[in-house]
Amino acid sequence: MTKIGVVFPQTEIGSDPLAVRDYAQAAEGLGYDYFLTYEHVLGANPERPGGWRGPYTFREVFHEPFVMFGYLAGLTQRIEFVTGILILPQRQTALVAKQAAQVAVFAGGRLRLGVGLGWNTVEYEALNEDFHTRGKRIEEQVTLLRDLWDRPLVTFQGEHHSIPDAGINPLPPQPIPVWFGGGADAALRRLARLGDGWMPNYMPLADLQTELDKVRGYVRETGRDPATFGVDVRIYISKTPQDGWAQEAAQLRAMGVTHICVNTMGAGFTTLNQHLDALSRFKAEVG
Repeated sequence: MTKIGVVFPQTEIGSDPLAVRDYAQAAEGLGYDYFLTYEHVLGANPERPGGWRGPYTFREVFHEPFVMFGYLAGLTQRIEFVTGILILPQRQTALVAKQAAQVAVFAGGRLRLGVGLGWNTVEYEALNEDFHTRGKRIEEQVTLLRDLWDRPLVTFQGEHHSIPDAGINPLPPQPIPVWFGGGADAALRRLARLGDGWMPNYMPLADLQTELDKVRGYVRETGRDPATFGVDVRIYISKTPQDGWAQEAAQLRAMGVTHICVNTMGAGFTTLNQHLDALSRFKAEVG
């Protein structure tokens, strides 16, 4: 059965913790399966020397995913928390392992970690990580994350990481799924080798089918069954009118998409209630 989720409207909901709580509890109450959030640590100033081009600046609100999930873990009971995506190579791997395991403990295992490379060079520079080696490093990071989540003590010597017989405690109550974003061919091959699923960027359905066929072929090459590989696709209500929601969801299901996530941002909403009303209408049409 296809799972139905929500994209947390982080750039439009503001910083009131009660609004964040109310949104998560309302989504859970409506029967949504998961709560997905984007991430950015820093936003650049577009007036900085040299200028700046990017979809977000310092003016957009981004709540830190692990902190927010820890806050919401005790305020919800069933809904799964998902990063879509966490920019893994700009973060310290052992610290991510610790933070994700802690969320999983507090949330009773309700965590799916979506990861990707990101595009924001300003963040990489500020976090003292190399933007140009991020593709190579993410592969080693995912391997190390799984080791740290699986065993109480880890000895690891890689190209970018060294752990001399140490581990995190507590361990997560169950394995944390790691899904990947990305669309370049190298990224698709990487996620087919290492990922539990794929979170594609928005694209027309015909293009999505082509890319899905490619990803599933790469998964087969690794010896795995593509039927066990998840795909999480977003429906943007700013792009698809309400009378098309059910049809688009049906097409995605027919393509074997395992997760469908509704994004209410960019639709001109200015209040929490408008976002929640859209969630209610979408669930009635699609759920």
